Amino acid sequence: MPRFDLSPADLRAYRPEVAEPADFDEFWRSTLEESRALAEAPRLTRVDAALSTVDVYDVTFSGFGGDPVGGWFIVPSGATGPLPTIVEFNGYNGGRGLPHERLVWASAGYAHFFMDTRGQGSGWGTGGVTADPHGTGPSVAGFMTRGILDPEAYFYRRVFTDAVLAIDAVRSLPQVDADRVSVCGGSQGGGIAIAAAGLVDGLVGAMPDVPFLCHFERAVGLTDHDPYQEIVRYLSVHRDAASRVFETLSYFDGVNLAARASAPALFSVALMDPVCPPSTVYAARNRWASETGGSVPADIVEYSFNEHEGGAGAHWPRQASWLAERLAGAGR
Repeated sequence: MPRFDLSPADLRAYRPEVAEPADFDEFWRSTLEESRALAEAPRLTRVDAALSTVDVYDVTFSGFGGDPVGGWFIVPSGATGPLPTIVEFNGYNGGRGLPHERLVWASAGYAHFFMDTRGQGSGWGTGGVTADPHGTGPSVAGFMTRGILDPEAYFYRRVFTDAVLAIDAVRSLPQVDADRVSVCGGSQGGGIAIAAAGLVDGLVGAMPDVPFLCHFERAVGLTDHDPYQEIVRYLSVHRDAASRVFETLSYFDGVNLAARASAPALFSVALMDPVCPPSTVYAARNRWASETGGSVPADIVEYSFNEHEGGAGAHWPRQASWLAERLAGAGR
């Protein structure tokens, strides 16, 4: 696909005004406070995954509203900790899959927690286990429009809360150094990682890879690809709902959440990406930590000739090197 977005020079300077509700911070403070009050200690069950170099645990932790959320916790075999830890979030409609698909961070010496995304896990890969027990009003097939007329009911309110409480749960584990936790994810997982970084203090780093869920108003008018097109299809039927829809989405926009981050970041972006257009990625990256001092670095790797696959397997070594430098620079 040819480049369809801004020029590379314009992307690097792109810093749009994005609507932000006046009660944004209070919305998230109360949301997290309510769910944290219902949280129970995470439950871990050792799993025989036929893997000799790592120990695998099936995890259930309390997410939004106390709902049970699943995940895999994988550590180097025999590790007692405390270890630097990665919390990873998944792409759209993928599940946590199987443990042998999640070995790279533990093989590099980290503790690794992979969060299942509630309600998803049936679109590709090897499945998920976490239900979303909350109903919503009329919506387009998919997840983007579930509860979209009310921020209290919106699907990603639950998912982003799950992500924050996943970090809380991980920090309570004996194998984990609670002061050396980082977040990562690709596509939807990158958008969730941005949200987590904007809502959780004390992270070592955030690594959003070709992130989704950023600069909604531009995205839905720029790409004809799903998942953003789910919103377009909804509005093509609910013709008078646009203002309410975009008001809801403003509470979940990665640009607004990125502005509240306090940890260093390493983004990736693909300049031919038709799913998560590069300007939407740069919109979040260029606002990184702007509400928390603005001096926190947000590095970015451009993949000039790639679509949504971005750097694929070539990107992980960059992440590993970057994170090792962050940990060494912090004396950790």
